Amino acid sequence: MEGYFLDWANLLLRWLHVIVAIAWIGASFYFVWLDNHLKAPVDAALRERGVGGELWAVHGGGFYNPQKYLVAPANLPGDLHWFYWESYSTWLSGFGLFALLYLFNPKVFLIDPNVASLSPPVAVIAALAFLVVGWLVYDLLCRALQQNERLLAVLVVAYVVIAAWLACHLFSGRAAYLICGAMIATIMSANVFFWIIPGQRKVVAAMKAGLPVDPIHGQRGKQRSVHNTYFTLPVLFAMLSNHYPMTYSNQYNWLVLVLMMLAGVLIRQYFLQRHKGKANPAYPIVAIAVIGVVMALIAPSPAKTAAADGKTVTAVDVREIAQARCVQCHSARPTLMPAPAKGIMLDSVEEIRSHAQQIYQQVVVLKNMPLANMTKISEEERAAIARWFETGAR
Repeated sequence: MEGYFLDWANLLLRWLHVIVAIAWIGASFYFVWLDNHLKAPVDAALRERGVGGELWAVHGGGFYNPQKYLVAPANLPGDLHWFYWESYSTWLSGFGLFALLYLFNPKVFLIDPNVASLSPPVAVIAALAFLVVGWLVYDLLCRALQQNERLLAVLVVAYVVIAAWLACHLFSGRAAYLICGAMIATIMSANVFFWIIPGQRKVVAAMKAGLPVDPIHGQRGKQRSVHNTYFTLPVLFAMLSNHYPMTYSNQYNWLVLVLMMLAGVLIRQYFLQRHKGKANPAYPIVAIAVIGVVMALIAPSPAKTAAADGKTVTAVDVREIAQARCVQCHSARPTLMPAPAKGIMLDSVEEIRSHAQQIYQQVVVLKNMPLANMTKISEEERAAIARWFETGAR
């Protein structure tokens, strides 16, 4: 029953995480889009009130006229809406999911002895360190290079590359991708928590006290907000990649992660420029080329199938593969977890046959199993399982 309740906790946390992430990303993308579409007001009365840009839009049968003040309105409304719980809820639900799956099961999800010999406590501490140190280094760079955005961008990219390389040489491939994504997501949420919202609060406090508003708060908030919008697509790829072992179960996994993140940044840059009426097709073209390079880099070599020499694959043959690659998790007495994963056991020929569809789907079609390919199943073994299932799973 413990596994059943953990599955429900996993499902509900994941559902919550996706819901609040949609709200956060949607709000972030909208305000970046809005900033890039604002035009100087024609009405002199608006300019006198301090409006620096406005936009007319139609949606859902109504007309909208959002206005942005250069600093702040003279009279602050009492029902001012703040955008921060979208960010905090996304990070908190994501960290809860990360803790439930990875930090509470480091031996299964974090550690790959073929990558690095880490003890469970060391693996957990190292994973948490990535989140904390990632933010500290990024924030230090932003503080030191406040006025040099280009150099800052170069150093942040270099730091992400180093972090990706290091993570892929410390953790299992699947965990490494998730940890890199979580590190960047932590930076994004910390930008909101430590800079964007506090700066806005200082502006509001100054207005209420009748003091002049320092524009530096708006400038810093805008900088961190722009950084966040570039981080978004790389983070989404890192999170989604967990469902596609082909991306992280190879010797070039750190490079694949870096290149796919780069493609995400290029795609985001295209849309940012497009919002300003300066669409440059070179960005999506280069992004597609980068993805093509990744696809070629990790393309599997043609596997020698059992059909090549006319050999028939039986459930007995598949059981031998399962004994070497699967029973560490799917057994009455698994060695990598306290109970059989998903309640599935593959100790006997009968159990192999009863789970034929699931084995074929997870091992051959999706290649999700073995988890992060920790047990190093070969393409030939996958091909043998495919041959067995496609000829009747006898």
